[in-house]
Amino acid sequence: MSTEPAAPPKLRMYILVRESVPTGFAVLAAAHASLAAHLKFRDSPEVAEWLAGPFFKTVCRVTDEEFAHAKETPDHIIITESALDGQEVAIAFRPRADYPKAFRFLRLYK
Repeated sequence: MSTEPAAPPKLRMYILVRESVPTGFAVLAAAHASLAAHLKFRDSPEVAEWLAGPFFKTVCRVTDEEFAHAKETPDHIIITESALDGQEVAIAFRPRADYPKAFRFLRLYK
């Protein structure tokens, strides 16, 4: 048995982009979501720790149902797109180590 202390959990920011959003807008939405979450949560200790590195981000492509369900998770910011009539296009979450189990099953944006 190892006497090494357990590694601290890795903090991660999830960014979810609706699958109905055209690729060009999706790229912009992900960039805006990352910055908006950083600015909204910049005073939290998690963001300071996350920025100290490595700062992991996971970008997923989600259905409307997955998007609606994710909105129930606290500490997020929703990104809208004026060119798409103000449609909600992405959601970003404050960096954290633990997310709801459903997040592990979301599809990575490829």
